[in-house]
This record gives sequence, C-alpha cells and structure tokens, in this order.
Amino acid sequence: MGADHGGLGAAEPTRREFLGGGLALGIASAIGGCGMLDRNRKDSADLILANGRIATLDPRRPFVRALAVREGRFLAVGEEEAVLAHRGPGTRLLDARGKTVVPGLNDSHLHVVRGGLHYNLELRWDGIPSLADALRRLEEQAARTPAPQWVRVVGGWSEFQFAERRMPTLEEIEAASPDVPVFVLHLYDRALLNRAALRALGWTKDTPAPPGGVIERDGKGEPSGLLLAKPNAFLLYKTLSAAPTLAGEDRINSARQFQRELNRLGLTSAIDAGGGFQNYPEDYAVVEELHRRGELTLRIAINLFTQRPGGELDDFSRWTGRTAPGRGDDLYRVNGAGEMLVYSAADFEHFLEPRPDLSASLEGELEAVVRHLARHRWPFRLHATYDESISRFLGVFEKVDREVPFDGLHWFFDHAETISPRNIDRVRALGGGIAIQHRMAYQGEHFVARYGAEAAAAAPPIAGMLRAGLPVAAGTDGTRVASYNPWVALQWLVSGRTVGGLALYPESNRLDRMEALRLYTSAAPWFSSEEGKKGAIAPGQLADLAVLSADYFSVPEREIRGIESVLTLLAGRIVHAAAEFAPLGPGPLPVSPGWSPVAAAGGARRGASPGAAGGPLHGRAERRVLGERDSGREPGPALACDCGAF
Repeated sequence: MGADHGGLGAAEPTRREFLGGGLALGIASAIGGCGMLDRNRKDSADLILANGRIATLDPRRPFVRALAVREGRFLAVGEEEAVLAHRGPGTRLLDARGKTVVPGLNDSHLHVVRGGLHYNLELRWDGIPSLADALRRLEEQAARTPAPQWVRVVGGWSEFQFAERRMPTLEEIEAASPDVPVFVLHLYDRALLNRAALRALGWTKDTPAPPGGVIERDGKGEPSGLLLAKPNAFLLYKTLSAAPTLAGEDRINSARQFQRELNRLGLTSAIDAGGGFQNYPEDYAVVEELHRRGELTLRIAINLFTQRPGGELDDFSRWTGRTAPGRGDDLYRVNGAGEMLVYSAADFEHFLEPRPDLSASLEGELEAVVRHLARHRWPFRLHATYDESISRFLGVFEKVDREVPFDGLHWFFDHAETISPRNIDRVRALGGGIAIQHRMAYQGEHFVARYGAEAAAAAPPIAGMLRAGLPVAAGTDGTRVASYNPWVALQWLVSGRTVGGLALYPESNRLDRMEALRLYTSAAPWFSSEEGKKGAIAPGQLADLAVLSADYFSVPEREIRGIESVLTLLAGRIVHAAAEFAPLGPGPLPVSPGWSPVAAAGGARRGASPGAAGGPLHGRAERRVLGERDSGREPGPALACDCGAF
C-alpha cells in the first residue's frame, strides 16, 4: 500500500480541516484497499464528510457513512471507500465524529423576512421553564433598553411551559419595568402593556378600540394595559407596529442574526409566508440587500401577502405584472401568493373564542383573486384553520378550476387543524397540499378546553393527510405565535404533546421520527416548486446539511427539542459551527444595537432550545474555510428581474 493513499498523501488535512490527527488514520484505513487515488479526475470533491451517521432521506439508501460535495452540490453519497475515491488534491476532509447528519431543514411556513426585521428588538421567552425567570429577564432587559425603545416579548411561548402554569399579571409586568415601555404578546388572543407603553401610545379613556378588539378599562375608564382579540388580532398587531423599529445597518444586522440563529438550529431553507404589516416590496429591501452582498445564509422563497382589505385583486394584478414565480435563484426567489389572499377569508385561530363566521362577501372576492392567479400560473397558499372555512374555500377553488384548470398548479392550505376527511379528499382531487405547523403545541390546552380531547386528537389529522397521499410539509409559523425552533415542532410531531406536556394525539396520529423528519426535508420542496433540487442528501441535490448535537433517532422524545446543529452547511459552505467544530466556523457577528436582547444572550437564543449543547452563534463570512473564495460568500447572480419589484 503506497503512501499516496495509506497516509492520505501530500494533501494531508490540517488539524482545522480534520479536527484531530488520530481520526485521519481511521478514514485512511477505510480506503486502504481502493488503490491509488487519481488526483486529476474531473469528479474530484471540494469537500468530503466521513465517519457520520448520515440520514439521506433517500429511501433507496436511508443511512450512509460519507458524502462528497462539488460546486455546491452533493457529488457522491455512500460508504467511505467509494466516497473517498473522489478525493483530489484540493479536497478538504471533515470527520463527523460519528454524529448524526441530516439534510438541511426546510421550514415550509416561517415569517422569516418579518422576523428578521425585528429579531434584534425581541426578548424571547421560547423554552424558558419558569415565569419567575421570564420576568427576571424582562427586568434585566428593561434596564438595558434606552428611550424611546420598548421591551417586546413577541410569541414563541405558552403559559403552560412555565412551572407556575400561568400568565404574568399586569402588576408583575409593571414591577419588572415601571419606566420602559413593555409589550408582551400571547398567541393571537391578548397583549399586556405596562403604563409606560400606554403613555408612549398616548392612550386615554377616550381612545377607542378598532372592530374585533377590546381595550380593557379600569374602574375609572382608563386603559388597564390588557388588549384582547375578540375575535381578531388586528388590535394587537396594530399596537405592536406603533413601537419604534430599527433602521439602516441595524436592520441588516437583525436579519443576519436571525438567519444565523436559524442556521444554529439546522435550518438552511424557509418558505416565507409574508405577514401583516409586511409590505411588498418595501419590507423586502433588507433581504434583497443581503442577497446583493452575498450574505444570505438561508434559502428564502417568498410568498406575497396582500395588505389592503378591498384592494387585494389590485395588489395581485400589480405583482403578476412585475414579477413571476421562480424569479430569482437558489438563494432568493419568488414562490407565489398568500398566505393572505383576501381579508374576508381570514379565519385566524383563537381557540379561547368561538369560531368566527366569515363574511358573505368571501366567495366573490376570493374567486376573483384565485381566478387571476390561476390564469397567470401563480402558486398560492391560504391560511385556513377551520373545516367550515375550508369547505367554502374549496367551493371557490373547484369553481375556478372548472373554468381555469389548475392542472398541476401548486397550491396549498396552511394549518388546517380541523379539516375533515371529505375535505382532504377534495384537496387531493384539486392537486393541492397542506402545510402543517406546531401551533397546537402552544394552544392545545386552549383547544381542549373549548372543543374537547376527542376533537383535539386529530387537530390536525396529520396521519389522515398522509394516508390520502397529499403533499404534506411541516413548519413552525414562527415567530409571533409559535417558536421558530424546528426541533420543538419535530418533538410535537413525534410525541403528540404540547410544550406544557399535555398528550394530544393517540399513536395513530403521531409520526415516527423518519417520517417527521421527511416533512421538514424531502417533502418540503414541493411547496416551493423545487422538487428534486434539495431536501435529500443525494447526488445532484444542493449540498445543505446539519450535523446534530445529539442523535435525533435515539434520544428520549422529551429531548428532541433540545437538539441543535453543531455544523451547518449551505451549498457545501459552513454557515454555522459550534462545540468541537467551532474552529471551522465563521467568526462572531457583533450585534447592533448593543442594547439588543440578542447581544445580552451572546448571539444564540439559548432559551429557544432548552438542554441543547453547543457553543455561541458564530458568524463572520470573510474567513477562508474549506477552500471557499476569500469573500466567504456563495457565488451567484443577483435576482434576474426588475429590482424595482423587490
């Protein structure tokens, strides 16, 4: 056996590249019988990752030991001897140290653009185990926050996660921050404001609440600080939008920090679902700028969300004339329309209130928009919680389909907690899909209180959707209701329990771990019309992956939500590295402004994944890692479209 392969030859990896000289011998022995390596072959790899338990999501080969990457795509996948045959003079070798490796996770419903604009402003209570700890963090952040900024706790938590099993009181919020304005959002049902926030808003006993919301009053008629959605959340979000925002480079930094946080959790792709008070194209300028700079670390496909009640058709008519689905590249692209198509179809869930009756104008308004989208071959998605609403929506879709056939057009419902078997069949007949999210992990107790445990056992009927052969993908609906943490969602899919521990689903409506992971990987690209391009570790697919801090397939169910990525690759480029892989990662990305809750947390949101191992979030893209270009940026053209549309 010659030195060229027995000792890994002249391109012996450095300690940084291989993370331990003793490990080189193990991989060297794996190729001991493969003969001389051809260093001039045209299919040599840029990177090889070996000694891993690699879940490919390819049913022909579910687990392998090694993979090779060339020019941002997987070149070879299999056992070490075969994969290492692709080693050339410039190949970098990485030892996975026996860890579990999965395809990069893909959230099919994440408000990633809006979340990025506000991430550096938000104090997250995701995963915090006690209300006392949450209030302590609130008090500490209030002491750091300068005027006129607010402390805002916006989504990702439930009172049932706390040891105290209750909400904070207005008095506790006031005691934690008597002088700095505070806004605490709870799901879609209420917000708590301290007196400083009420003063900043200028509210008095004469301030009216908009239709669908309630400003609770004290004995003198003055606002108490409790806002209620009865039945819709417009008052909550309108109030939140009145708080000061970030500008300039602080907004850029916020979006980058949020993407790095998602990378820490193993996410490499997301389908953005738009959102209220997120205007197109103005509020997409930050993501567009990051794309121009080459600083995106997450693949984003955007859906356009109308913001104008009564002007929805005008919005979509304008957008279909300016851009088109698929416009962009593999990092940033247009996906389609929704999740809001018309405001009369908004059946936002609020399980503390009765199901809302939707407007009689729904059918006519929705039909006009869907017909326009179908004629222009625009994929679309629609927020749909209740079966009663879904029945009406499907009646519109079926009518349009008879006149303008969908004929393979990708469309889907989001959420669908109470969809019936009959309506599942109607979705299938129209070629649609369903994107599910772990909202019930945060609201399951409220659902049971109103509708009963039997109804909750199939809310949503995940197993029934899969048996019917529908395209189904998973997501979080982060950041304002549920946490953006995909591992909380995966734990919910596998265990059937809320974050408070309530058992919702029988075994028949729970998924095994591989099937749950599939909904976050190989099933998700259908929802962005990118089938076969990503979602599996297979030759030719985009080289996105995550090396996990713990073995997802064997840890106790209660520990799934604590998993993180210790090494995340996007197109073969390291975008996050922690723990023993930390030396390979990009350097720290300073947080701005310096008083941000993210800066106080050291970058990573540790509360978002309790019990997880790993180091702080890293993030400088300028270092050379694994033979990348000096810029550390993924090469690629700007969006191939009129930039005025973005």
